[in-house]
Amino acid sequence: MAMKFGKKNEVKVNPLAYNLALIGESGIGKTTVIKQYVEKLAGDDGYMFLEIGKEDGADAITGINYLNCPEWDMEYDEDSNSIGFNTFVEDVVENRSTDWSDLKVVVIDTYDELFAIAEPEVIAMHNRENPNKRVKSIKAAFGGFQAGEDKTIEIVLDRLWALKKVGVSFIVIGHTKSRNVTDPVTGEDYMQLTTNMAQKYFNAIKTKVHFLGVAAIDREIVKQKTGKKNIVTGEVIQKGVVKGETRKITFRDDNFVIDSKSRFCDIVESIPLDADELIKAITDAIKNEQNKSGVSMADAKKKQEEEEQRRLERIAQKEEESRIKKELEEVIGQIVGFFSANKNDLNKIKPVLAKCRELGYSNPSEIANVEDAKIVLAMTLK
Repeated sequence: MAMKFGKKNEVKVNPLAYNLALIGESGIGKTTVIKQYVEKLAGDDGYMFLEIGKEDGADAITGINYLNCPEWDMEYDEDSNSIGFNTFVEDVVENRSTDWSDLKVVVIDTYDELFAIAEPEVIAMHNRENPNKRVKSIKAAFGGFQAGEDKTIEIVLDRLWALKKVGVSFIVIGHTKSRNVTDPVTGEDYMQLTTNMAQKYFNAIKTKVHFLGVAAIDREIVKQKTGKKNIVTGEVIQKGVVKGETRKITFRDDNFVIDSKSRFCDIVESIPLDADELIKAITDAIKNEQNKSGVSMADAKKKQEEEEQRRLERIAQKEEESRIKKELEEVIGQIVGFFSANKNDLNKIKPVLAKCRELGYSNPSEIANVEDAKIVLAMTLK
């Protein structure tokens, strides 16, 4: 029986087609590496860093394209280079084929702070919907029992996927900490390097990204004799000394000591913290999976670029249709306003109604195109 729905998946060959998360301690170099990564893949004008909430890492990086997003919703302020996160997303979605035609990827710096500005929005949403049961905390929003946190996850993921729907990928950056974890099988406790945000929020994005890398400092520690002896045992006392250290990104840790992951089984375990190494690791993982299809990377790339171009053309068409519809509604609104303001003045109303009928409409609300609407509106100004 033939399939009525669905299709066979084709692995995307563009690394930017996949969701990437990079977490690590503050100051290790995450923002710099991701800036270099997106510039090499998307060009100088093909990316935008969003400095979310109280994050300000971009201030120390020359030439980075960035916007401050201190709140969920706010109009663009040129003096502070600030805009609301949701306001930015709406602008990209609405003007994808015009103002944002070169945009390929948005970097969220940091994911931790994105939830920090989303929670007040959820509290405000609750209070708008429940004016008689206002709350002040996310724990109490929408009935409590983590319903507020669930709503926060919902609106964050909705905005990220709104970008994806118009062909703009996202990369998220976050911070890490060590935490104690209990193995569910053995019951043994162990330390794990993971995010420093609420685990519920972290898991929400961890399950959505294709690559989760953890940036950390790998130290080589050797034992050195101190020249002193233990007064009880008589043994020479040794201490650990850092012989060398390297910064690296871990994608897979079979011991689960580092909270990393990848949906591509052939990703390397770890790499140096370097943009070229990051590109190579992800590209190689994609190539290894793509080779299973029997289609060459060159042919797959050509086909996918053509499909992406057709998708962008459909988006542009929808944008234009939306723009025309919005303009038509605005003009008709002005005409209806004219009738409301002059409902008792037949001398003013009659010529406008006559023009409507001349164009084939019994009343202004039936006007079907902007050109006709503007003709009728012009009659109201005479």
